[in-house]
Amino acid sequence: MPTAHRNSLRLLQWMMAASLALPLALFLFASAMSRISTSEAADQEIQRTLDVAHEHALKVFETIDRSLAEITEVVRGMSDADIAAREKSLHERLRRVADTLPQVKSIWVFDANGHALVNSLVQPAPDIDFSDRDYFRIHMERDIGTYIGEVLTPRAPYQGSRFFSVGRRRDNEDGSFGGVIQASVLPEYFENFYAKIGREPGSFLALIRTDGSILAHFPVIDHDARFEPSGPLGRQVVANPETGGMTIRSPADGIERRMRYQRLAEYPIYVSAGLETSAIQARWISTMAQHLIFGIPATALLFGLLALAFRRTQRLQEEADRRIEAEDALRHGQRLEALGQLTGGVAHDFNNLLTVIRASVDMLRRPDLPEPRRQRYIDAISNTVNRAAKLTNQLLAFARRQTLKPEVFDVCQNVRTLSEMITTLIGSRIEITAQVPDETCLVNADAGQFETAIINMAVNARDAMDGVGRLTIAVRAVNKLPSEAITPPSPHGHVAVSVADTGVGIPPELFGRIFEPFYTTKEVGHGTGLGLSQVFGFAKQSGGEVTVTSEVGKGSTFTLYLPRVVGRHNVQSPLTEDAPSVDPTSASVLIVEDNAEVGKFAADTLTQLGCTCVLVENATHALEELAVDPGRFDLVFTDVVMPGMSGIELAEEIRRQRLDLPIVLASGYSQVLSQQGSGGFELLQKPYSAEQLARMLHKATRSRRLKRDQAPAS
Repeated sequence: MPTAHRNSLRLLQWMMAASLALPLALFLFASAMSRISTSEAADQEIQRTLDVAHEHALKVFETIDRSLAEITEVVRGMSDADIAAREKSLHERLRRVADTLPQVKSIWVFDANGHALVNSLVQPAPDIDFSDRDYFRIHMERDIGTYIGEVLTPRAPYQGSRFFSVGRRRDNEDGSFGGVIQASVLPEYFENFYAKIGREPGSFLALIRTDGSILAHFPVIDHDARFEPSGPLGRQVVANPETGGMTIRSPADGIERRMRYQRLAEYPIYVSAGLETSAIQARWISTMAQHLIFGIPATALLFGLLALAFRRTQRLQEEADRRIEAEDALRHGQRLEALGQLTGGVAHDFNNLLTVIRASVDMLRRPDLPEPRRQRYIDAISNTVNRAAKLTNQLLAFARRQTLKPEVFDVCQNVRTLSEMITTLIGSRIEITAQVPDETCLVNADAGQFETAIINMAVNARDAMDGVGRLTIAVRAVNKLPSEAITPPSPHGHVAVSVADTGVGIPPELFGRIFEPFYTTKEVGHGTGLGLSQVFGFAKQSGGEVTVTSEVGKGSTFTLYLPRVVGRHNVQSPLTEDAPSVDPTSASVLIVEDNAEVGKFAADTLTQLGCTCVLVENATHALEELAVDPGRFDLVFTDVVMPGMSGIELAEEIRRQRLDLPIVLASGYSQVLSQQGSGGFELLQKPYSAEQLARMLHKATRSRRLKRDQAPAS
């Protein structure tokens, strides 16, 4: 649950981040696309404006050019004297032509010396020398056609607006230079027109000569400004002389603009149109601002909802954590209660056992005790110790801390053999039915613990039927467990052993407690409550499961599941008898035991068997003894649980040093043994008898002798 809560909070955090990051990413993408779109739209708008300005300028200059051509025809063949003689009529004609052209300020006819012969402004023409003007000097050497001059200021006594000239050469009859016919054109005419078509903020239009001089400009600027031929625009014009576009900072006002230009037919003039980059950017920002007007509130609302959900989920998690803490505290209290019950049960049973032992010892101390009674008390002590060892094994089985000795055996064969034993155990008034298939059902488990589990379930069934009823033991192979979420599935399925009775049944509210140690519904003195707990522990430690189904008044069914094995295996025979007693032998044994009394008992026992013993209290001292002369020992007998280096670590160190010594481990309980096994070493369970110790000694020394006999002679 805490993991699910953390995952939900992490998911909400990611969603909160995504609620900001995704709109931001979309906004950035939309901004980039909008910027491109806005730039393209601006280029199209600039091109449309340029087309209009180009068409207008072309018509204006063509009209001026036709007017100059018409005047040229009028004065063709006339000498300066003839023109002076007809000055009045020519003046009227020039004035009428100028009046029809709003872009023209005045029209002039100059002689070869630069003096005005006639003009459209005044009559008679003033005696002023205009030979220094560019529009006059340019025609003196040769005929260059129509010439468009720079922007000039009227010369005194004339006043008014600045102008630029459009002039043509006037030839004499013999083809020599006879003067110039010139029209003064108003830049403001173009600027007024540009103001009408350039209404968009940041609009720019200009009339520029090929040498970079600005003839007309919108917005209006100082006419002395010019684009240098060596500058960016000049280089662009050289590369693309007819039309082109670029982003440039204007020398006239220092403003950066996106502009396009186009040459005006055969005239040495370019028409240019553009938009300030700041205006294009303002359009883009305005467009994106409209998105932000809707996007920011929507994003903020989504983020706020997610933040609210996050806070609510966090509060719920905190409440869940507090509830979990309360539940943990409750479970801890229940565990303490169960521990108290377990402790009480263990204390009760062990007190009973100790009472028997204490009473037997007290009676054995009496000097006048007859031999039969002395032997009976000795047997009582031995039997009581066996019962105590069995009680300890049942507790370890429930805790899944017993040291199992797994072996491959046939469950069907074991159940057949056990059925006969159970018949005498539960009484003749209970009918026993064994439903065992003919096929083999192999499992890899501790056969002794399996037999104990079946007997415990049978005894539990006998007590539930009060000694009268029917007991059914069934074996079958299953592919999956009732709850594989709790116990992992086995690759070959499981073998299920069911023990069903026709007893009183179990109420559903007790299902959760029937496997607890020392929990029993029987009367005091009629059961310890450890039988089913042993079945539970054995099943779990063997990788299986135990389940129960029951209906009050109709009996119960306990089913033990063990992982199934397939293939060819050496199958062990069921219910193997203990090995026979052994004779005394002669061997040198290194005993490693941190408990002085246990070590002294082992040394005394082995000494009575004819062994030579060396007793040390820890593994470090044992390694020191072996370092002196390992050949003087025939066997190492070591406890498993010791301070510092454990018995298993000692055995592995001896093996690592390649010392040819049999090793026997002794332990009553070790978590390492229960989880990892004995590592291939012989194991003697505590409490052990002198007979068991002797058998293990003979087994280990006999194996060593066989290895030596089978070794090839050097």
